[in-house]
Amino acid sequence: MVHNIILDVDTGVDDAFALLYAARAPELNVLGITCVDGNTGVEQVGWNTRQVLDMAGAPDIPVALGASHPLMGAHYDAEHVHGNDGLGGLSTRTTQRKLDSRHAIELMRDVVENNPEPVTLVPIGPLTNVALFIATYPETAAKLDQIFLMGGSVSVGNVTASAEFNVWHDPEAAHIVFSSGIPITMYGLDVFYELVLGQEDIATLRNSSSECATFAADLFDFRRGALDSAATLGDYGALASLVHPELTRRESMNIYVDTSDGPTRGATIADRRPEVAGLYPNRLGKPCSVILTVEARPMVELWLDTVA
Repeated sequence: MVHNIILDVDTGVDDAFALLYAARAPELNVLGITCVDGNTGVEQVGWNTRQVLDMAGAPDIPVALGASHPLMGAHYDAEHVHGNDGLGGLSTRTTQRKLDSRHAIELMRDVVENNPEPVTLVPIGPLTNVALFIATYPETAAKLDQIFLMGGSVSVGNVTASAEFNVWHDPEAAHIVFSSGIPITMYGLDVFYELVLGQEDIATLRNSSSECATFAADLFDFRRGALDSAATLGDYGALASLVHPELTRRESMNIYVDTSDGPTRGATIADRRPEVAGLYPNRLGKPCSVILTVEARPMVELWLDTVA
C-alpha cells in the first residue's frame, strides 16, 4: 500500500532521518513538505529540509515555510540538542531547490483538495502549522484521512517531567489538533528512543557508496559525540509505524493537552477510563490511537535497507 502524505517538519537531526527515509521509501508518496518553527528557526528549517532532500536524491517535492513562532508566547528552539544550525553543523545552504511561494497551510490546502486519493498529514515537529490549517480551512482539514504525529507522551516528558518538546513548544496548537475530531495516531516519547543503531549499523552506513548513507553517518556521529547520546532514529519511527502498523501495539485512549501555565503545561494527559454511559461524564479529551510499543529491530533494518 502506498500512503499519500504531507510531512510537516522542524528539520533537526531526528527529522533528517525521517526525511531520508520518506524520500526513498516506495510505500510513501510525499506530496508536499511544510516547515515550522521548532528545533531551529523556520528559515533555517527550510534550508535544512531542502539539503536533506538533496542528500536523499529526492524528486522535486514542494517545500513551503509556515509559522515562525508558536500561537502564543515566545520562540523556543532545541539548538542545544541539534546544533546551532539545527543539523549538527552539517547545514551548507548550497541547495538549488527553491521554496514554494505558498504559505505552509496553503500548500496543505491545495494538496488535500487536489489529490483524488486520501491524504495523511504527518507532523513531526510542533503543531503550529497544523492548528492554523485546521482553524483556517476546517472543511479541507476534515477531508484528511488521518493525522499521524510524532509528539506527546503518556509516560514521561523530555522538556519537563511531563511534557514532550513538540507539544510543549506550542500547547495551544496541540490542543486545537487533538480536539479537532480528525482521526489521530500519536507516536510519542513512549517509543521515541527505542530505534537504536549499533556500531555495526553505523559501519554499514560508512561502507556504503551512497552520499545519503554517509550523510546519515555524520549525523549519528554528531548525536553520539556532541550529545553523548545513543544513535536513535527518533522521528522516523512515526513513518515506520504508518507504513508497518503490524510492528506496533496501540491503545485507544482520550488525550487532553494541558495549556495551563503550571508545571504540567504541554503534558498530554491520557484518560483511559472506559466509555460507559453516564459513569464518567467528565472524561477528558478526544479519542486518539497511542502507540505504546514497537518492534524496534525490524524498524531499524527497514530504515537501513531504504537509506543505505
